[in-house]
Amino acid sequence: MTATALLSLLTNLDVIQDPVQVAKLSKDYYHFSPVLTAQLDDKVADLVVRPTTEAEVLQVAQACVTTRTPLTVRGAGTGNYGQCIPLAGGVILDLSQLNHVKWVKPGLACVEAGAKLAAIDKITREQGWEIRMAPSTYRTATIGGFIGGGSGGIGSITYGQLADRGNLQAVRVVTMEEQPRILELRGDEVQKVNHAYGTNGIITELEIPLGPAYPWAEVIVTFDDFMTAAHFGYTLGEADGIIKKLISIHAWPIPSYFAALQDALPEGKTAALLMIAESSLEPFGELVKEFGGTVTYQKTAEEAKKGAALAEFTWNHTTLHARNVDSTLTYLQTLFPYDTDLKLVEHMDQHFGDEVIMHLEFFRVHGQVCPAALQLVRYTTEERLNEIIRYHETQGAFIANPHTYILEDGGRKEINETQVEFKAQVDPHGLLNPGKMRGWLERS
Repeated sequence: MTATALLSLLTNLDVIQDPVQVAKLSKDYYHFSPVLTAQLDDKVADLVVRPTTEAEVLQVAQACVTTRTPLTVRGAGTGNYGQCIPLAGGVILDLSQLNHVKWVKPGLACVEAGAKLAAIDKITREQGWEIRMAPSTYRTATIGGFIGGGSGGIGSITYGQLADRGNLQAVRVVTMEEQPRILELRGDEVQKVNHAYGTNGIITELEIPLGPAYPWAEVIVTFDDFMTAAHFGYTLGEADGIIKKLISIHAWPIPSYFAALQDALPEGKTAALLMIAESSLEPFGELVKEFGGTVTYQKTAEEAKKGAALAEFTWNHTTLHARNVDSTLTYLQTLFPYDTDLKLVEHMDQHFGDEVIMHLEFFRVHGQVCPAALQLVRYTTEERLNEIIRYHETQGAFIANPHTYILEDGGRKEINETQVEFKAQVDPHGLLNPGKMRGWLERS
């Protein structure tokens, strides 16, 4: 069918056709990767639709199925792997206006998919609760986009990853069948659409667990060398009596890229950027002394409301700040195995030196504190980048490759048959975010 036929089915909706706006809303932060930049620069949708209700989402789904038009769901576009970039044109479904917090109970909230994480917290904190984990794009990211394209973040040192049982309670999903339906997935069934890039259902509403909203102090501790800072980070992660939300370790010269924090970042030092519950600052201070660290920056939770948020220099915001200084830098995403001695971390730091600069984020994996790394890489060629990835893998590190838009090739490395089968049920024509799910491409 023609574009005219599609538009005739999108009556009374907010439809964007301006080419500049459509191009802008067709992109995310894929440009962190020179590989993805080459592959995705020319990919753009034909139009964007911004629904404000679930009924309008159903209307868009029906229109796309009737006209066999590809549909790609978008939150805030803060992902890094082209999750929301349409490979086959068609419609971008921008859910940013579907953004209500429907209810809050102790430890639980029901929210629409387009609600921003910071906006959710503003409401839940009035009752003493907050989102368990969030990306560094917390102020702008939507909850639906985070579930669809994220995996963990600030708070993961306590609560693990989004994929862990209990970190997502329920979702409502609009299907792309001949007669689109609304399904509710609860319990383990949520994994059918969790971190699936919107390839097998349109998430419209979620029930998410909450954690206690502590007053979080922001602290920077500096160390003379990287490995001392890394061992400090691991020990802090293991210190169950100290309540924390963020343990982010940055080898020099990464701290030099943080313009707003320069007064607290001495030349040549490794920096630990931390969020600690105010009630835990005294025992935390004892740990800092044990490792010979120097506190160069400390804000109370109240003071931290003003100025640059420390969290916005961690996780993939680190990459953003570094690339603002040196656009030739790119990054890796590495999970190092559980090891109290951090031997593989030390080996990689020594082996690659200044070519792969260490940036660790500590989080919990199956209850154990492990270092994830978002190392900065001095990019030369795609071939060299792949050599660096292969070396990590042969040595026992797991690489969640940020230089591919294919779901399985990025993080999981294997086809999730449950997600593929769910797609066959709810998107039989393969219209949702086509080209991103290898399991579907190989099946059909």
